[in-house]
Formats: sequence, C-alpha cells, structure tokens
Amino acid sequence: MQSKKPEKIDLNSEYPCPCRRKGKLVPITLTEAFGCDRCQRIFVVEDNGHVLEELSTTYPYKRAWRWNGHSWNLVHSKWGERYLPIALGSIFVLVIIWLPLALRMGNGSSLIAWAMVALLLVLLPALMFWLTYRR
Repeated sequence: MQSKKPEKIDLNSEYPCPCRRKGKLVPITLTEAFGCDRCQRIFVVEDNGHVLEELSTTYPYKRAWRWNGHSWNLVHSKWGERYLPIALGSIFVLVIIWLPLALRMGNGSSLIAWAMVALLLVLLPALMFWLTYRR
C-alpha cells in the first residue's frame, strides 16, 4: 500500500514531473531546484525540503506539490480556503442591496433583466474559481 505521508525531497534524485507531462525532474547543479526535461519548467524546493514549488509561471497562484514516495500531491493555497466567505459575502451584498434596488427601479421585463445581471454576478466568481482550480 502506498504511503500518503509527505516525504522529504532528495536534491540528488530524479522525480516525475508534477505537471503530468511524462517528463522527469532533473536536479539543477549547485541549486536547490529541479528542471523538467519535457516541459522546461523550473521548480524550487521549499519548506525545509518538503514542498516543490513552481518557480516561474504565468499561473496567477503559485502551485506547489508534496512528494509521498510514489506521486506528487497538490498543496492547496490558502486563497481557496477564503473563497467561500468571499462568495457568501458577495451573495449577501447582492441580496441585501442589489435586489431591493432592482425591485424599486424595475417593472415587468426590466425586473427579469436585473435578475439575470444579479445571477451573472454570482456565477462569474464561481466560474473564475473553477477555472483556477480545475487542474
């Protein structure tokens, strides 16, 4: 049975690339970094040798992984933990402020348009969250 406990990353060993492109991480001489021979990404070792973090990326949030002896496990960022209160606060603002304004200003068909705009404002952050963490 495979171990789920994170292991310390050995700087002299080769590992599979965490980006799942069938590449191998090769140690970069005289540094605490690895380079992938397939995707050409550079990864540095952080957190006393337990976390591998992607160095240069266009990804908006730094991605990091832990080695369990057989595969890489994605380390979730703290932003994901704060997303739920932000989303609930947005919905609260929409319901408490936006909805009474829409009801006061709208009548008939414009009320449906206001409701669709409010729904879009709720779904847009959810879509952004899903696109960010779908990998």
